[in-house]
Amino acid sequence: MVGLMSIGLGIFLFVVGAIMRFALRVQLSWIDLQLVGNLLMGAGVIVAIIGIVLLMRKRSSVTTVRSTVDPQSGERVASRETKTTPPPVE
Repeated sequence: MVGLMSIGLGIFLFVVGAIMRFALRVQLSWIDLQLVGNLLMGAGVIVAIIGIVLLMRKRSSVTTVRSTVDPQSGERVASRETKTTPPPVE
């Protein structure tokens, strides 16, 4: 869930930065909007990359295979269990 939210936040930051960099034609004496747009686009790319890394990291699974012999019948019993590890709570 965190990975998807990070990707969405990264896209949002990039779009807002692109609007500030390329679409706004406002001159303010106390702030450079083009520089802020560049910074937001860079931050958006970094946050989206981190989100993708977090999304890929969560795809892990644990497989356990057990073989035992039933003491009463002498039959061999095999069981297979597959679990997906839950993502860490942040």
